Amino acid sequence: MSPAQGAREKPAGPSVTGRVLGILSAFGPGAEALTLSGIARTAGLPLSTAHRLVGELAAWGALERGEDGLYRIGLRLWEVGALAPRSLGLRERAMPYLEDLYEAMRQNVQLAVRDGHEVVYVERLAHPEAVRVFSRVGGRMPLHATGVGQVLLAYAPAPVQEEVLAAPMAALTPRTITDPSELRRALAAVRREGVAVCDGMVDLLALSVAAPVRGEDERVVASLSVVVPSAGAEPRAIVPAVRAAARGISRALGAPSARRRPVGVVSPGASGT
Repeated sequence: MSPAQGAREKPAGPSVTGRVLGILSAFGPGAEALTLSGIARTAGLPLSTAHRLVGELAAWGALERGEDGLYRIGLRLWEVGALAPRSLGLRERAMPYLEDLYEAMRQNVQLAVRDGHEVVYVERLAHPEAVRVFSRVGGRMPLHATGVGQVLLAYAPAPVQEEVLAAPMAALTPRTITDPSELRRALAAVRREGVAVCDGMVDLLALSVAAPVRGEDERVVASLSVVVPSAGAEPRAIVPAVRAAARGISRALGAPSARRRPVGVVSPGASGT
């Protein structure tokens, strides 16, 4: 083989797009503010390359450099991300029902969608005195460990369910379901009952009750949950309000099955008291 042939067959390095995405991926929970050298190190780039690309990103508004010299995600990037179709229309239609549920429960209210084998939170209303939660808007959690995740997984295509069941499942607490057979039974219960109740699976002090949100084609497009303190919680008392809010969002999205309210179900905050 000639030197020229060897040079042609040498694997190419990351593209400019790949390098930019590597820079943006350097930011995350616990890494909200980074130095230039920290960005370069995490993205695996020479400092000179990172300096040039970070400068261009900052000029466009994707990154912002604070007075402390640290870089953070910029508002321009947030503006673009907010236009994602799965979150934009969903959040707008869901917000009145999320707010009603929040006012009725005075606890953490969350709305999430599935992305692959993970949950992505698209909205969260947090009461200052509510139990601690680890979710954040734009944050991700595993499907098997959360109430919203179990709902989304229960109604996901069969191949997705089997992929999750076949893969290792991390235990976030001693109560997290990590056994495939147990998770399979839990998903069947979600489909049978129409809700998921997860007690202490992400935080031992928290319990979540989640319900599916359906779109105009009746497919489950999101999941809504309330997170309350585990101690003294009565899930059966919470389920009707969560179901009513999820049905309201489904109705706003055009789901035929949600157009008629079941007898005896009252939407959160509609009591007039």
